[in-house]
Amino acid sequence: MLFDTPDRFLDQPRHAVTVFGMAGVGKTHLSALLRRSNWFHFSGDYRIGTRYMGEFIVDNFKREAMKVPFLRDLLRSDSIYISSNITFANLEPLSTYLGAPGNPEKGGLPLAEYQRRQEQHRVAEISAIKDIPYFISRAKQLYGYDDFIADMGGSLIEVLDPNDADDEAVRTLREHTLLLYIRGTDDDAHALIERYRRSPKPMYYRPQLLVEKWVEFKKLNGFTSDNDVEPAAFAVWGFEAILRDRLPRYQALADNFGYTIDARDISTVRDHQDFMDLMRRAIAARVS
Repeated sequence: MLFDTPDRFLDQPRHAVTVFGMAGVGKTHLSALLRRSNWFHFSGDYRIGTRYMGEFIVDNFKREAMKVPFLRDLLRSDSIYISSNITFANLEPLSTYLGAPGNPEKGGLPLAEYQRRQEQHRVAEISAIKDIPYFISRAKQLYGYDDFIADMGGSLIEVLDPNDADDEAVRTLREHTLLLYIRGTDDDAHALIERYRRSPKPMYYRPQLLVEKWVEFKKLNGFTSDNDVEPAAFAVWGFEAILRDRLPRYQALADNFGYTIDARDISTVRDHQDFMDLMRRAIAARVS
């Protein structure tokens, strides 16, 4: 959705916005604030981790539990129940399932298995995007919400073409929501890398990019075997590499089909009215 003037957006009886950008720039924080101001909060990563990948995640837990004789016997007799406690703020179950490639003795996955799980995530993310129109309708009809915010993970940009208006995911987003890019700074990027070291988030690469970065990492470190790779080291290095690759793609999506605000502007938002003021400025900046 693009608007000739800010008032064209502000005066609508109902609002639907998709926020996107790199992990940690404030998408979920903003969405949580708006939820307290009577906005429906749709979390893309939560939808992926529950509706579309929940069974994969729980089966992985069970697979590990079956390696322990005590737990194996309890599982096979249906004496215990294992589930995933994924939340909007805690995506650890999804991150753990996706894992990182490398030395299996250090918790790494064979590259082929990592790629298989990456493909599961790609399919799940596109499905979550396609669910947005249904949830906009559901939010109104079931719960009475007029306003809707879709909080999408950083990997959104990996499953669509930001320059193609007819891309299925792009078309769904732009036809049903206003696209809002929350743009971080270089300082934000450095902080995100350090945060990722401490608490990894779900990581998805475009298939060709993953192969390129895997080969590049092994060459930089003189590794000849996949099992030489330290999974945690590749995960952090890969996060920084993919972050730099995504930034111009985020901006292209916003330039073509949406609007841009800076991450620091999120600190000015306390409620619905503050967000509307922020949107007024973002739309005015594009049309001026």
